[in-house]
Amino acid sequence: MLLLSIFVGSFSVASAGDFHQEFDLTWGDQRAQILNGGEFLTLSLNKASGSGFRSKREYLFRRIDIQIKLVAGNSAGTVTAFYIDFEFLGKLSGDPYIVHTNVYCQGKGDREQQFYLWFDPTEHFHTYSIVWNQRRIIFLVDNIPIRVFNNEESIGAPFPKNQPMRIYSSLWDTEDWVTRGGQVKTDCSNALFKA
Repeated sequence: MLLLSIFVGSFSVASAGDFHQEFDLTWGDQRAQILNGGEFLTLSLNKASGSGFRSKREYLFRRIDIQIKLVAGNSAGTVTAFYIDFEFLGKLSGDPYIVHTNVYCQGKGDREQQFYLWFDPTEHFHTYSIVWNQRRIIFLVDNIPIRVFNNEESIGAPFPKNQPMRIYSSLWDTEDWVTRGGQVKTDCSNALFKA
């Protein structure tokens, strides 16, 4: 099991292993940093760009847990993502966080579902998990299933069972659709956003 702890807001990522050995910073120049001898990873977003990382290894079937405490306040227009696909959609102060899920098969998504969290994800750390096996993909929040995507290849629906995938995480600006359908833009006067 790979354990990641991501704190969005003062977004640091802690690993049960060593980030230098397990992950590569993929984009964002100095906005992505591995700290404390490989124990923590931070992602940042400013007016220029966001940042991201990925696992060095590929996985075919796995349970992956990530611990996150989301940023409080105005994060409108931003997305913090953890793929296969949990996306935490930025919001205005006072609005609830929306968790957006998707499953990619053969390079195509379009299997999206969204959920309102039943707690304030900015007050405490919560565990978000993906359990991926040959029969299904289960999305869990604090070990409570919120979505089950079953393998329905028998009726012609694609399912990711033959292509190993990497773990990806990113913090990026997508104000054109993320908050209230793109009506609310990113407030860069409060940037730097850190995850």
